Amino acid sequence: MTTTTDKISRLLRPIAKTTLAIATAFSLLTSAHAETGPAEKDTLKFGFIKLTDMIPLAVAYENGYFDDEGLSVELEAQANWKVVLDRVITGELDGSHMLAGQPIGSTIGFGTNAHIVTSFVMDLNGNGLTVANDVWKKMKKNVPVGADGKLVHPIKADALKPVVMAAKDAGQTFPMGMVFPVSTHNYEIRYWLAAGGIHPGFYAPAKGDITGQIKADVLLSVTPPPQMPATLEAGTIKGYMVGEPWNQQAVFRGIGVPVVTNNDIHSNFTEKVFGVTKEWADKYPNTHIRVVKSLIRAAKWLDENNNANRSAAAKMISASHYVGADYKVIANSMTGVFEYDRGDVRKQPDFNVFFRYNANMPYYSDAIWYLTQMRRWGQIAEPKPDSWYTETAKKIFLPEVYRQAVKDLIAEGKMSAADFPELDKTDGFRKPEDTKFIDGKVFDATKPNDYLKQFEIGLKGDEQI
Repeated sequence: MTTTTDKISRLLRPIAKTTLAIATAFSLLTSAHAETGPAEKDTLKFGFIKLTDMIPLAVAYENGYFDDEGLSVELEAQANWKVVLDRVITGELDGSHMLAGQPIGSTIGFGTNAHIVTSFVMDLNGNGLTVANDVWKKMKKNVPVGADGKLVHPIKADALKPVVMAAKDAGQTFPMGMVFPVSTHNYEIRYWLAAGGIHPGFYAPAKGDITGQIKADVLLSVTPPPQMPATLEAGTIKGYMVGEPWNQQAVFRGIGVPVVTNNDIHSNFTEKVFGVTKEWADKYPNTHIRVVKSLIRAAKWLDENNNANRSAAAKMISASHYVGADYKVIANSMTGVFEYDRGDVRKQPDFNVFFRYNANMPYYSDAIWYLTQMRRWGQIAEPKPDSWYTETAKKIFLPEVYRQAVKDLIAEGKMSAADFPELDKTDGFRKPEDTKFIDGKVFDATKPNDYLKQFEIGLKGDEQI
């Protein structure tokens, strides 16, 4: 519940922001700074979904990093990912916390047709897959036990397959939730299921079927993140893939058990991004760079000194106008641990990564991986040449804007070149060995079609639904 003090603080903040903006403008006129000129638009509204990985926006706001760039920013929670995308496209929002797949899906015309771009990755990892207690009770029998007496992690979908097949043989469906058709969660749960021999279903947009349930052993459907625990408890779904704090919420409420994180499915991969329309980016280039500068500083603050600021960060976003979940629930994953079965707390230092590993760089290769998964499950209905994947990625992920923001921060003395050790060493493609997949497959972004041929389950080559 928001206290009276919180309300007064929120009311007074615009006054403080105006004062600080004046001081910032004066500072920019009287001191040496980087190449980027004044913001073309300095009053902005950004959206977010109530998930812990929206936190770079909250930190940039609360720590005054937007103010330092002469930007007056309003942050506004959105109802769901579709609303986020629609409001960015219409201009009601200048930009937003987005699923990595949203700029990609909309730009290629799946679901929505609009050119969305990103120049800043908000975080790596951050998701978990939770199953209902009754499902876990059956699954647990199939999970190997280590010499220490603990269950062997990461838990693979092999343990779930007998449960799913038993339901199927009994004529029952096995519904599970994910947050959006082009969400990272959709591709991650599909990858995990398929690696265990469970078919997650195909899309067939050319035939008007966008359910994603053709030939499926498990029926995946959309549930907004904050509604996941209640939907699980009601028995409407038997499990879900979602970001925090909604996996740990299930543990604290005793209604479900997280079994795997997306860092175990594929390590250190783009999760959420800050998205804007291409039109907005072209119209306000200086504003865009200044926003990215603010977010980079926020990301560094979140990871610096071995995550020393994470506890304060968790308290920050526990406020109702941000995530609005209990501090203890948010802190569980934010501070480097993750609870699976009740009492089974394990170290997960990279569950949330906001800055290290060159996290904020929009890698073309990550965009290409998401495109391969869209093709694998039929969202891209027809085969595409390898060159198409690279060309498409370069339309959407804009590392050049990120590089300019970094250059400015270094020139201004706000950050140092040592903070970005990988920046000048990358061509926008991760090395294949940099990402580990739960099934041991190797992803080379320069050969997406060869990559798809490795999978028994999924479209490849000229195959179509």
